[in-house]
Amino acid sequence: MRNTFTKEERLCAKRRIDTLFKSGSSFVLYPFRIVFVFEKNNETENSSPCQSIISVSKRRFKRAVDRNAIKRMMRESYRLQKSNDLIPFLLRHNVTLYLAIQYVGKQILAYDVFHTAMNKMLKKLQDECADAYLEKGN
Repeated sequence: MRNTFTKEERLCAKRRIDTLFKSGSSFVLYPFRIVFVFEKNNETENSSPCQSIISVSKRRFKRAVDRNAIKRMMRESYRLQKSNDLIPFLLRHNVTLYLAIQYVGKQILAYDVFHTAMNKMLKKLQDECADAYLEKGN
């Protein structure tokens, strides 16, 4: 599987974003806050199994240069690690995941910290997905 982060993998639909933040579950794993919601796949849909938003607070980081640098590191670490466990799990269970990754740290961290934190976050997200999916009995 190629490590890409294409337009189809980005969550852009306003209705889905509203649904995500109104009815989604969330957890915090420093330096990220994750909001997620599942949707059962339709056979007619050919979209990505996981669509995500990556955001950094303007209140904490006034300079756009800093926000963009953080988002760039988050996107890169997500892009490299999402296809390891999360995407195969979603494809196997025929589920679409809508995901918002928000940066809650107060300072810019090194890339290796982002990489390890993203790895932990994706593992925890997969566990949360398995719990939610298996509880419903789907």
